[in-house]
Amino acid sequence: MDLQEQYLRELKSFFWENSLNPDIYQLERLAHYASLVTEKNEKVNLVSRRDISKIIENHIFISSFISEFLPEKVNRFLDIGTGGGFPGIPLAITNPMMRGVLVDSTQKKIEAVQEFVDKLKLSNVLVENERVESDEFIAKYKDSFNLVVSRATVPLIILFRYSIPLIKEKAYLMAIKGGDLEKEFKTAEMKYKAYIKKSTIFELAYKPTNVRNEKGKKLVMLELSK
Repeated sequence: MDLQEQYLRELKSFFWENSLNPDIYQLERLAHYASLVTEKNEKVNLVSRRDISKIIENHIFISSFISEFLPEKVNRFLDIGTGGGFPGIPLAITNPMMRGVLVDSTQKKIEAVQEFVDKLKLSNVLVENERVESDEFIAKYKDSFNLVVSRATVPLIILFRYSIPLIKEKAYLMAIKGGDLEKEFKTAEMKYKAYIKKSTIFELAYKPTNVRNEKGKKLVMLELSK
């Protein structure tokens, strides 16, 4: 069995065990993406070397799983600090009607992400090698997004600062985080309370390996208005 076929089997198992039914074309694309990341990771550090054997569960599946929590009517997302394309590429594969921008300031990583997007023929995302707080990026994308996503790259207070100039009047911030978020959330809330309409923290529990969320994976969801 080649690697891509193995990844496809793993993906089917995770999705079906959790009563999720993306079409087979999406699963095949996700498996292809996983194999591309694994191959590229030999040259560019996109995923922890120790973690590469769990790439499906810890990176591909979890990035796709957050689609289950997407608010209605979000159609344009920004992935801040996308790294190797997480969660932006799986999100774009499983939500083909959404359009997204994947941004990272590390050139080697963003070159890899552009290569993945080209090989996967993903027409609904753009890739940017830029700092989101730069004047150039803000001028280009001011008031553009109704969803900002990120995977644990920076504290919530920094995510707020990056997001506010770039979101529409009403938008959502979704961040995959681990550990105790209480202090981090309170710090962000103190400064940005006026923007927060609603906040929810979802436990990202899933079968068969994280039934009671023993791994402490959480999704912070904030509804924002400017």
